[in-house]
Amino acid sequence: QVQLVESGGGLVQAGGSLRLSCAASGRTFNNYAMGWFHQAPGKEREFVAAINWSGLSKKYADSVKGRFTISRDNAKNTVYLQMNNLKPEDTAVYYCAARAYYSDSWEPSAMGFWGKGTLVTVSS
Repeated sequence: QVQLVESGGGLVQAGGSLRLSCAASGRTFNNYAMGWFHQAPGKEREFVAAINWSGLSKKYADSVKGRFTISRDNAKNTVYLQMNNLKPEDTAVYYCAARAYYSDSWEPSAMGFWGKGTLVTVSS
């Protein structure tokens, strides 16, 4: 089992920045690829960004490329999502998730462990 706890969400104006953190506990953190997903009200959960165990491979949704950066610190068992130039359409609950492998496909159904999420609200 891997337990994941997200933090760092909040209310920010359009154009602003937030950094989300996801602290992991349980099994060895650096055995897992990590992903961030978001879910807006009334919509399905969607992929945002992913990173492999070493941090050398990363993938982003087209909607966040150039604005968001995923990173990880294996010594701290933490993965981050730096979000810059936020837009109102980024408003959602952001979830951290883990699985044992990295690939080009990041469907929510393929993730093994989930956090409870943190709310990001971007005002216009």
